[in-house]
Amino acid sequence: MAVTESTMLELGTSAPDFTLPVANPDVDDRGGDTRSLSDYDEAEALVVVFMCNHCPYVKHIEDALVEVATDYQEQGVQFIGICSNDAERYPDDSFESMAARAEAKNYPFPYLQDETQEVARAYTAACTPDVSVFDADRTLAYRGRFDETRPDGAEAHGGALQQALDELLNEGAVTMEQKPSMGCNIKWKPDVNPAHA
Repeated sequence: MAVTESTMLELGTSAPDFTLPVANPDVDDRGGDTRSLSDYDEAEALVVVFMCNHCPYVKHIEDALVEVATDYQEQGVQFIGICSNDAERYPDDSFESMAARAEAKNYPFPYLQDETQEVARAYTAACTPDVSVFDADRTLAYRGRFDETRPDGAEAHGGALQQALDELLNEGAVTMEQKPSMGCNIKWKPDVNPAHA
């Protein structure tokens, strides 16, 4: 299993805009079949997680991610999951499979499909999971790992992400050391060759 590190988008970068199909539209009361960045303008912070269904690194953190998201959404933090994998070559990551996974795991956040992979390129996402945290002005405050654990080791807990969110919410900035995320590479379509990947 090849392991890829996140590219660590430059801090202070503005969150790239998006409008994407949502696999679990009943997760909130916004209605419709898509979700956009602007739908969450009121959030104190925004956590964007590039993820997928089949990656063992995502499966490893999945339950802890649901717990962390549930806890911090009560503090005004919005989480968003985005799957950018090529669903033709990886049918486990199809839109239908995304909907089934979101329901089975009771995702408390919208799970969006980036079928064109344009959003992954805009965010320079490289692996799953790939985590970015944007402040209230939607500038990048943290990018890196969920925690230090790996699939063959200790249970995931999300300590790194929680520390980043605590610092951002309580102090207005993230001052901790930021280390890249690790996981499976995003499964790019054959005709997509992003410069950062």
